[in-house]
Amino acid sequence: MASASAKQAPKITSKASAGGTGAAGVTGGPPIMPLASPLMGKKKKPFLGMPAPLGYVPGLGRGATGFTTRSDIGPARDANDPVDDRHAPPGKRTVGDQMKKNQDDDDEDLNDTNYDEFNGYAGSLFSSGPYEKDDEEADAIYAALDKRMDERRKERRELREKEEIEKYRMERPKIQQQFSDLKRKLAEVSEEEWLSIPEVGDARNKRQRNPRYEKLTPVPDSFFSKHLQTGENHTTVDPLQGVSTHLGGLNTPYPGSMTPGLMTPGTGELDMRKIGQARNTLMDMRLSQVSDSVSGQTVVDPKGYLTDLNSMIPTHGGDISDIKKARLLLKSVRETNPHHPPAWIASARLEEVTGKLQVARNLIMKGTEMCPKSEDVWLEAARLQPGDTAKAVVAQAVRHLPQSVRIYIRAAELETDVRAKKRVLRKALENVSKSVRLWKTAVELEEPEDARIMLSRAVEMPHTAMLQNEPLHQPLCLTISTYENARRVLNKARENIPTDRHIWITAAKLEEANGNTQMVDKIIDRAITSLHANGVEINREQWIQDAEECDKAGSVATCQAVIRAVIGIGIEEEDRKHTWMEDAESCVAHGALECARAIYAHALQVFPSKKSVWLRAAYFEKNHGTRESLEALLQRAVAHCPKAEVLWLMGAKSKWLAEDVPAARSILALAFQANPNSEEIWLAAVKLESENNEYERARRLLAKARSSAPTARVFMKSVKLEWVLGNIEAAQELCTEALKHYEDFPKLWMMRGQIEEQCENMDKAREAYNQGLKKCPHSVALWLLLSHLEERVGQLTRARAILEKARLKNPQSPELWLESVRLEFRAGLKNIANTLMAKALQECPNSGILWAEAVFLEARPQRKTKSVDALKKCEHDPHVLLAVAKLFWSERKITKAREWFLRTVKIEPDLGDAWALFYKFELQHGTEEQQEEVRKRCENAEPRHGELWCAESKHVLNWQKKTGEILALVASKIKNTF
Repeated sequence: MASASAKQAPKITSKASAGGTGAAGVTGGPPIMPLASPLMGKKKKPFLGMPAPLGYVPGLGRGATGFTTRSDIGPARDANDPVDDRHAPPGKRTVGDQMKKNQDDDDEDLNDTNYDEFNGYAGSLFSSGPYEKDDEEADAIYAALDKRMDERRKERRELREKEEIEKYRMERPKIQQQFSDLKRKLAEVSEEEWLSIPEVGDARNKRQRNPRYEKLTPVPDSFFSKHLQTGENHTTVDPLQGVSTHLGGLNTPYPGSMTPGLMTPGTGELDMRKIGQARNTLMDMRLSQVSDSVSGQTVVDPKGYLTDLNSMIPTHGGDISDIKKARLLLKSVRETNPHHPPAWIASARLEEVTGKLQVARNLIMKGTEMCPKSEDVWLEAARLQPGDTAKAVVAQAVRHLPQSVRIYIRAAELETDVRAKKRVLRKALENVSKSVRLWKTAVELEEPEDARIMLSRAVEMPHTAMLQNEPLHQPLCLTISTYENARRVLNKARENIPTDRHIWITAAKLEEANGNTQMVDKIIDRAITSLHANGVEINREQWIQDAEECDKAGSVATCQAVIRAVIGIGIEEEDRKHTWMEDAESCVAHGALECARAIYAHALQVFPSKKSVWLRAAYFEKNHGTRESLEALLQRAVAHCPKAEVLWLMGAKSKWLAEDVPAARSILALAFQANPNSEEIWLAAVKLESENNEYERARRLLAKARSSAPTARVFMKSVKLEWVLGNIEAAQELCTEALKHYEDFPKLWMMRGQIEEQCENMDKAREAYNQGLKKCPHSVALWLLLSHLEERVGQLTRARAILEKARLKNPQSPELWLESVRLEFRAGLKNIANTLMAKALQECPNSGILWAEAVFLEARPQRKTKSVDALKKCEHDPHVLLAVAKLFWSERKITKAREWFLRTVKIEPDLGDAWALFYKFELQHGTEEQQEEVRKRCENAEPRHGELWCAESKHVLNWQKKTGEILALVASKIKNTF
């Protein structure tokens, strides 16, 4: 096909012969119309006025020959003429070079060396042919096909390229990456170790290390005096004078030799002694300027001397030439428009920045003369002038601008005495009685009695009624006034400013403070109605913020009334539940618990049958409310959602924690009626009886549950109850019966094997585990129990083989890899343990428990580097955070360790190991208050997971122990081996 780079042939046009009557002209141009004639047909030819077809040459059928005009190919140019491009590269700067290049391009290289069996010729075979429209269409089609094929393979190609780049970088890391761990170790180098590092030797040769410096000999004074007397010019010095160095530049007279004062009177000699005295005098004057007197003696501080010299330099950021330009421009502005205040202010500030404070003062005072009605100019003048002068400037400003509030405020700020401040402000209020800012400033300076009088005077002004509504003055208004006066003041304020919501909220708070809580809702409802009538948009977020402020101020009824009034404004019906839950969580985060409680109460009224809303409200009361409020809420919840088992269980647990066992039993009885044959309720009733030592009742409940609602968990709890009570035979019988029905339930096989281990029947325990693994090959816990059994009996090789088989059955299982590493480590094969850990991290690169173990497999100097790598891979994994906390603990960095422990228990409060290590840490390094806080937080979290935690909490001897007791037990068994 024709290549896209092929050049078009020059356009050929043809003209008809001179005697012909056909149209002649350029191809594509409009044909020349003949003159109107009566012989001419009335009907127009259809092709007239249309563009010529592609490749049409006029007159070609009559034998006309085509030719090319100069207008087609451009003006004639010599081969040595320069091209139009001034920046053309060498070899292309003349017309001849360009023509030669074009000819070279046109010549096709059809040599055999340029031919490839697959791709053909390297160039285009048809580059010299014309590039026509069908060629362009073909190129477009092929380009679209290439693009489509490229898009189909794009994702695969990019993925392959990414893998190749990663592989290349892994095989050939940068030097920076190779030394990254060594750079991190530099942080551990102490100052003594750093100073003890030997210096790098000097590789220069002796001549470079010890260059011969030029020796200069000072010229004595007699040399100058002699030549001044004689007036001779010499370029050398007499060797007899002891100076053999050639001194250039003495052809000219000594500079300053003719200056008066350097010659002694009556002689022509230069008095060097007086020059030295003058120099000492000048230095003494400079030092005396920066000296300070201490006990009658003058002591010079060298640092202070240098600091004072630095302060003499203007501290402006621009260049001197820029300052001169700015000064010139500002001068031009002042002269052009002398009544423009910003020009005078900018000029004064420019001089102030350059250190010319007096010039700045003079300029700004001239500005006050030219712009006497500008408030900004007067304030700038007062700022630049010193104290007493500033007062005079402000007094002059008041005469020109008697209504300026800012000038009065500045005048009050310049006064140092409180009485003088009050006098200035009262004078200001006589002239500007409608300024809220002046009234506020004046009231702040007064005593309560005088403030009451001033406030009563202020609210009489229509434009200052909002003063009563300012947050800083609301308590003052309500405390220094009686109830009736406060109501009267707020009513006046509401009449004058009917569009301000704060006045209504303040009125509601006033009624609540005086015990009229029934009026609070009415006032808030009237506020919403009034603001709507006055065209005020009700901003829901602003009202909720006001409610939070009322909550923090102790106005509970007001905040709840505000929430009820605005909670549903501006929300779509389908978004109400989601939005209200977010609002409640936001209020809890801001500490406004009553607002959150009001939101939950309103949501429960709108959605009484929503289990999720009841659960959120119940958890809120559990975390932030009292037991009575929680139980009242749960009682309402189960009435609306009787099928919600979790609500029944929360109510029963609350009663049980309050040691009200009969009430808990009655709640569970009602739950049975609402949810017959519910596994959760059966097991909760069994736990209630067993925790209160009612074992027979628990047995009967379990027997009834096995008959009416048999499940694997019910059988498991039955076996567990007999096991912990010491009835091993009954437990084994129940376990055998359960396995007949639920042989794919791994916990039953685990319990059977553990019971046999407890009875020292290792063969039966091994058989139970093996049978369980046949039925449940993907149960990691069963594989681990069998491995522990073999290790306990000394069969280390068999335990290793069991773990390898488990990893084949359950690939990418971090627990199995971790146990394999620990098995080798316990056997003393640390190298094999490190190798296994490397393989484990390759297979499970994002496993937190593996990275946490890998940190402490390293030697102490490398642990910090490993922890950094672990955090990069698993930033929010609780096991990694716990490992970092233990690392700081081992390095005795107590504060950092406590921070990381807190971060761990915040991310995963269900991890019992974190709580146990945190408690152990506080037992060693914390106070009793900190230890008690950790214990209480752990009891509230009720953790259930963790390797160390489960080993103690699920032990048969600890089945009745509380969370706090298990916490202390686990902490006591932790040893600081790390």
